[in-house]
Amino acid sequence: MHDDTSLTLGRVSRVLTERIRPAIHAESVPLTIEVHQLPGEPIAPEAGLALDFEPTTVGQMWGPAWGTTWFKVTGAVPGEWAGRRVEALIDLGFDVNMTGFQCEALVYRPDGTPIKSINPRNQWVLIVPQADGDEQVELYLEAASNPVLLDYHPFLPTQEGDILTSSPEPLYRTRRMDLVVFDEEVFELSLDLEVLFELQAELPPTSPRRMSILQAMDDALDVLDLQHISATASDARARLAAVLAAPAEASAHRISAIGHAHIDSAWLWPVRETIRKVARTTSSMTTLIDEVPDFRYGMSSAQQYAWVKQHRPEVYDRIKAAVAEGRFLPLGGMWVESDTVMPSGESLVRQFAYGQRFFESEFGIRSKGVWLPDSFGYSPALPQLMRRAGFEWFFTQKISWNQQNVFPHHTFLWEGIDGSRMFTHFPSMDTYNSQLSGSEVAKAARQFKENRVSSRSIAPVGWGDGGGGTTREMTGKAARLANLEGSARVEWEHPDDFFDKARAEIAHPAVWVGELYLELHRGTLTSQHGTKSRHRWAEHALVEAELWAATDAVRTGADYPQAEIDELWQIVLLHEFHDILPGTSIAWVHREAVTALEDVIARARAISDAARRSLAGDGDLELVFTPASVAGPAPLGAAVAAPAEGAVTLDADGAGFILANDLVRVHLTTDGLIDSAVDLATGRDAVAPGKVANLLQLHQDFPNMWDAWDIDKYYRNRVTDLRDVTAIDARITDAGAAEVIIERAFSESTIRQTLTLAPGERTLHIVNDIDWHETEKLLKLAFPLDIQAAHTEAETQFGYQARVTHVNTSWEAAKFETSMHRFVLVREEGFGVALINDSIYGYDTTRDADDDAVTTTVRLSLLRAPRFPDPDTDHGRHVIATGLVIGAGPAEATRAGIELNTPATVLRGAHEVAPLVAVHGDGIVVSGVKLADDGSGDVIVRLYEALGRRAAGTLEIDFDHRDVREVSLIEDDLDDARTGTDLALRPFEVRTLRIAR
Repeated sequence: MHDDTSLTLGRVSRVLTERIRPAIHAESVPLTIEVHQLPGEPIAPEAGLALDFEPTTVGQMWGPAWGTTWFKVTGAVPGEWAGRRVEALIDLGFDVNMTGFQCEALVYRPDGTPIKSINPRNQWVLIVPQADGDEQVELYLEAASNPVLLDYHPFLPTQEGDILTSSPEPLYRTRRMDLVVFDEEVFELSLDLEVLFELQAELPPTSPRRMSILQAMDDALDVLDLQHISATASDARARLAAVLAAPAEASAHRISAIGHAHIDSAWLWPVRETIRKVARTTSSMTTLIDEVPDFRYGMSSAQQYAWVKQHRPEVYDRIKAAVAEGRFLPLGGMWVESDTVMPSGESLVRQFAYGQRFFESEFGIRSKGVWLPDSFGYSPALPQLMRRAGFEWFFTQKISWNQQNVFPHHTFLWEGIDGSRMFTHFPSMDTYNSQLSGSEVAKAARQFKENRVSSRSIAPVGWGDGGGGTTREMTGKAARLANLEGSARVEWEHPDDFFDKARAEIAHPAVWVGELYLELHRGTLTSQHGTKSRHRWAEHALVEAELWAATDAVRTGADYPQAEIDELWQIVLLHEFHDILPGTSIAWVHREAVTALEDVIARARAISDAARRSLAGDGDLELVFTPASVAGPAPLGAAVAAPAEGAVTLDADGAGFILANDLVRVHLTTDGLIDSAVDLATGRDAVAPGKVANLLQLHQDFPNMWDAWDIDKYYRNRVTDLRDVTAIDARITDAGAAEVIIERAFSESTIRQTLTLAPGERTLHIVNDIDWHETEKLLKLAFPLDIQAAHTEAETQFGYQARVTHVNTSWEAAKFETSMHRFVLVREEGFGVALINDSIYGYDTTRDADDDAVTTTVRLSLLRAPRFPDPDTDHGRHVIATGLVIGAGPAEATRAGIELNTPATVLRGAHEVAPLVAVHGDGIVVSGVKLADDGSGDVIVRLYEALGRRAAGTLEIDFDHRDVREVSLIEDDLDDARTGTDLALRPFEVRTLRIAR
């Protein structure tokens, strides 16, 4: 029996590959080909169709990296093909293993109407479903010669990732451009055999079901004439009919399939190419919707719909029609599939607000769930934000990529830092690019963690990342797997329906508390600091622009620049995509990202400047405009500048320098390291005995895989302490602060650190001006603290998350590089130290003991130097502002982090500016003040509890108003909304208030 089985399997495999599949398009005639290669960037389709074309032939090279080549193909359907389905079959030089990562094309009719895309797994274009014979054929191909950057070894440095450095040599050679007959019966036979072949491989070796499948396949091939495949395909299919008709068991796992093409909004291609990828994919998917009655396709990201609307309106019309029919499904309710670890809380609110607003205005619908299959970990603030934005469910699969620990659930409740819970599902298939293979379908059923109480999971089906989507082969397999013995049942279904059914099945879901930490891709917190820093600054600049523009509108009647603010937010939101902000895209993407975000910063600051000038009037008073609610003489308004209180001293003691004010005393060694940082009120020294802080450490950083993505734990095994000083200088500044400047040279780089202690501050500010030219290195800034801390507390959106400092379990050990926003705090009862920053996100913590004294060392991750996909990652100058807050708790850490990131602005004017609102209550922070999105002129105030405890307070309003009521994060009215100005908040609770004018 074993020999018979092996013979059968070998027979089926060879016949399917060498005879049946080629016979699907056995009859063909060549098309006539003409070509025009563009010298620069892509052009509009109407211009492409009007180009002058030159004759060419199959087998010719075409397309330099990032080029666009237009092909014109013409021909005539042979008369003898009358009554048959005729297609064009086009192979531009594809490698079928690289769908979405190489050349591809969009096919147009002569009138400029897009038809569908051509890619390695989808090479056909319908000419006519039933030919009359002699039809004339004329097609135009807008072909993109994108270079293959993620080849079978994805980690080789290349200059092909930027059009400024890529090679002008052609990359591809055309292989086939033919008119063909599509033999539907042979195609169906190929799928019959493929499904059965894959199914039997997942069944017990000697099970009756497997034996019957093997016999049926043998019987089918016995009647198949290999020289006359088409003529005998029906007879072969008849021998398979019985085993294909055997129904699935009543208890079979149920897979809710949804067509999918997770198109990265930028990655190994620039944004301009993503615009075309989306048009190609959606044109193919609307075509497939027309051909397969029960097929449903889902696409997230309002940005991608907006691109199609702007650049390919004919395709967009097809999308809108399919959405109206319930066949093309807008998913996720976000502007893009963003990173959720690094964006601020206000940014994530805007992701939801702009995404849902677009879907509602364009399609009349709202997304019920957040669809994020591929982001690199998920903030514990997210459950509350999703719920308060009106979402009902959350979907991802990325945690299946964990290096060390297998996540224990597939369908569960996820609890965030405030106690909010969100119904969540991970597909047990462990992929968002399913082909509905037998192994994938079996895996979905076999490893589903909740199979005692639930029977269903989701399968996103289609080629993704670079686009392509679902194929007719996949829909054909789905039809066979709808009710097949030995297999899970597959049904095309809206994710909303899946979640409704899953929720009904699981009365008491398991609960996972805290962040969904991805045990992989830890380097994304640090790679491409140039992009990260501009993004952070742009976020804060926009929130400040909203504040001052709203204040100006209410106080003076000035126009509120809603349209420009919307435009700027959408640029920021695009760059929060999970391969842009994390720093994992090609050089071209990050070069453009820095430029775009710098423009946002400049325009947002111009909005603020104009509003402040309008509010201040003409005069000679020195006014301080304070944009933060936790700092300054007049938070959220402007007051006359007051002289700094207290004084600072700077002394040299032979062993270094002493910087002191009324609150803290810091000692620096002669090599610019901190060996003492004392809180004068408690007498506690923040620096561990015998240790030094402000220590720069350089590591070799060469992960096993995914250079820009990963930091592997063994990087710690090799470290160089950067103690050598090329120059050191100390002085009292004109502003009365003590300042020490240290210059160091190391390897290929230099750093100039400026350490500043100002009067009345407990923060030692450390500005790191780095000229970085390293390769495969990681730069850390270390602070060994004399604190026996059980946890670190790192800021996240609207609060902070606590992480233990020990590694008792594998789950804790895996978190050797973790995230923060503006601060990370380390404390014991009564004393703590915070580290603050203006543009970085990664840190690590170690816990060491010496003579029974525990040292908690926190190290900030400043810069990396991976070589893939950008071989020159972050080479150049970076200014990273950090600070050591001596004697800090959550309140001081929050205040210092906000002050560093939203500094006050001083200008001369005629009068002070009273804030529109003020909050009274410890721990309550205002995160944003703006006018309502609906243009009503109402004022929106968002606030949150920042300290992790219950808070009570009041909202003071200083303008004529009517009622005050709570609304959702995206400004929807709420049933039974809380009203009034009295505030009572739970730990880390976020509240959005609408003040009617």
